[in-house]
Amino acid sequence: MSILPWRHPDRVAALQAALGERILILDGGMGTMLQGHQLDESGFRGERFAEGRDSQHAHVHDHPGACDLKGNNDLLTLTKPEIIRGVHEAYLDAGADLVETNTFNSTRISQADYHLQHLAYELNREGARLARAACDAFTAKNPAKPRFTIGILGPTSRTASLSPDVNDPGFRNVTFEELVDNYTEAAGGLLDGGADVIMVETIFDTLNAKAALFALSELFRARGSRVPVMISGTITDRSGRTLSGQTAEAFYYSVKHIRPLSVGLNCALGAADLRPHIQTLANIADSYVSTHPNAGLPNAFGEYDETPAQMASVIEGFARDGLLNMVGGCCGTTPAHIKAIAEAVSKHAPRASSIEEKEAA
Repeated sequence: MSILPWRHPDRVAALQAALGERILILDGGMGTMLQGHQLDESGFRGERFAEGRDSQHAHVHDHPGACDLKGNNDLLTLTKPEIIRGVHEAYLDAGADLVETNTFNSTRISQADYHLQHLAYELNREGARLARAACDAFTAKNPAKPRFTIGILGPTSRTASLSPDVNDPGFRNVTFEELVDNYTEAAGGLLDGGADVIMVETIFDTLNAKAALFALSELFRARGSRVPVMISGTITDRSGRTLSGQTAEAFYYSVKHIRPLSVGLNCALGAADLRPHIQTLANIADSYVSTHPNAGLPNAFGEYDETPAQMASVIEGFARDGLLNMVGGCCGTTPAHIKAIAEAVSKHAPRASSIEEKEAA
């Protein structure tokens, strides 16, 4: 994959230059922001998927009405694009250098829960277009601070390493090949929508991630060009391991062959609990290191209580000790958190990296 030319060499050069100058800022939680809109079922469906439409409407076939669509945040890319772009703009206004597409669950596997698997490609393409349009608008306002679009490939709702049936440990409800097909379609949409970078994120099962990375490798080869790849795992509890049992160090060595632009950790834990695992990655990685933790651990109501000031104070310690190249927020974080984090880390130099630009994939 390293011999392929960059799809957007000027964008890659600008990103590499920015990474060499300062700690770059990722955006924060998408779901957190969408919850604030308190959309009901009709809000999620919009006009395109409105209930009770007759056969005279072109899109009636898009959803058979077999289940509710409320909670399918990715669908809002199509039914409420103004809300999604507004979230991107709020994070860019807060100081984000890179924004993530609203495509965490935009694979056939995950969308099958809503009987919308046929929309996977469109969700990814339009998700990337919305984020790219917001980034381009902010870059035009201030060319000295270019903004970048990260196309997101989530973990899917299935795991290739573990059985969903405790009585049958050898059973799997997804194959490696199925995951590759899902990721290939999704990544194709992200590229066609204009993503500058692709991130395989919230990885709880490294075998799923390997399927995504293989899909990207083959897709890049088929298209004759590539974009940088970011990888972000998730430590599921204080044991310091992913759901499939790897430590941060083992996880890194499982994926370093792809020569990613960055390796990092996100979700599941707050910044304080992620600190030792980010330290591990910073000590061993020859790529850039990223993190976007939750706003602390969830309370009894599943909400996140860590304030922007509290979170920024902890993350500034990461930056002060030279652990970071990119940082943002995950569950429970808002533009206020991102603004506070951006201000806190701006005083510190980025982590030194041995990555070679020409080899970063």
